[in-house]
Amino acid sequence: MPDVAVVGSGPNGLAAAVTLARAGLKVHVYEAAPTAGGGLRTAELMEPGHWHDICSAVHPMALASPFFREFELSRRVRLEVPEVSYGTPLDGGRAALAYHSLERTVAGLGRDGAAFGRLMAPLVQRADGVADLTLNQLLRIPRDPVAAALFGARVLEQGSPLWGLRFREDLAPALLTGVAAHAVARLPAPAAAGAGLMLGMLAHTVGWPVPAGGSAAIAEAMVADIEAHGGAVETGARIGSLAELPPVKATLLDVAPPGLLALAEGKLPDRYRSALGAFRFGDAACKVDFILSGPVPWAAPGLADAGTVHVGGTRAEMAEAENVVAAGRHPERPYVLVSQPSRFDSGRAPGGRHVLWTYCHVPSGSSVDMAGAVIAQLERFAPGFRDLVVSHQVTTAAGLADYNENYVGGDFSAGLMDLRGMLRRPVAGPVPWRTPLPGVYLCSSSTPPGPGVTGMPGFHAAKYALKDIFGLAVPELGIDG
Repeated sequence: MPDVAVVGSGPNGLAAAVTLARAGLKVHVYEAAPTAGGGLRTAELMEPGHWHDICSAVHPMALASPFFREFELSRRVRLEVPEVSYGTPLDGGRAALAYHSLERTVAGLGRDGAAFGRLMAPLVQRADGVADLTLNQLLRIPRDPVAAALFGARVLEQGSPLWGLRFREDLAPALLTGVAAHAVARLPAPAAAGAGLMLGMLAHTVGWPVPAGGSAAIAEAMVADIEAHGGAVETGARIGSLAELPPVKATLLDVAPPGLLALAEGKLPDRYRSALGAFRFGDAACKVDFILSGPVPWAAPGLADAGTVHVGGTRAEMAEAENVVAAGRHPERPYVLVSQPSRFDSGRAPGGRHVLWTYCHVPSGSSVDMAGAVIAQLERFAPGFRDLVVSHQVTTAAGLADYNENYVGGDFSAGLMDLRGMLRRPVAGPVPWRTPLPGVYLCSSSTPPGPGVTGMPGFHAAKYALKDIFGLAVPELGIDG
């Protein structure tokens, strides 16, 4: 009989299971899908030998996350770190490039290079403090108050109509906007600025790695560690109620608030149930995967070396596209997030072929196929792209919601990323991972620090379960531990 049940095997459920199994507890993970991983899955979607990441593809936060640092992910999975972390193309064959080196980035941004450097250098210099602030819980005293102050001042600037005051040209603002738009939010906004500045800082510290073998390699490493420490991961095992679980001492749920409401079957207190029912989800994504007969023919030099490309044009154009989505409409020229992993991991496609991973933002619940708009944007900045398309597959926002119950309406962030959504995730309090049910913890991206492959929501929930239920310390997580 297990000591602990974990429902859901996304990166956070697996992080919780790793931590608890390392503490010597008997852990059983239940996953409804045929394979473990949640947002960490890689599959042959269209043709044999062409490996596509189903959800996440590039993992800057995995290298910065305290959990994955302790887990020594870089010793378990080969992570290819491109010299150009990300880039943003502009019309006329130009592009803004975020190199791993901040100095090289500054040198390529023209008259705004120095201003960009003044914005980012203090964050890069206090990267550990910024990571501690953003990858834990906001409602606490920061360990590095100076880093928190520097970061907060820049969030207020870049999250307000003042976001363009320090710049004179279009390269640096486009570079910043491309990464801020990861938040799937109206622009400018503080939460989007925070996400963009944190991700931008990581570009110049740990980099933006592409895992060899696909994102599934990260999940496979975590499953292997769980099993090596006596745990079990059972796939094809849907849990419809907490009553279906064995009588364990602790239960950790890698589910969104609606999933917790369903599993609890009315046993939650009214006030907490009302808070979960009021939890807000954000807008969504339409994902378009491609098989290409050659690499993307970017017009701008340097973009071919970028692990991630933010396609959308100028700051004003990207902000307009995101604000159209926030208003409940589909943009004609969407912001498109693009990665060509086969450029850095040749095993993703057979000789001469490439796989391309893209998505654009759409309103929640959308069933609109955005492939035409995505292709048009790519053709705009990579003339001849259409001629390279061998095949493509579309997953609408509604399709994403069907694929993963945590992606309500196609919201892969598992909750709206605004200030309220960051502070009340899913409720405000010192330990939001605890639920009112004895021994039951929520550990999905609907808890702090929120979305991204960090493992931190699962790690935090496991830490409190160890303390509350078992009276155990957090174990060592490294390979030799």
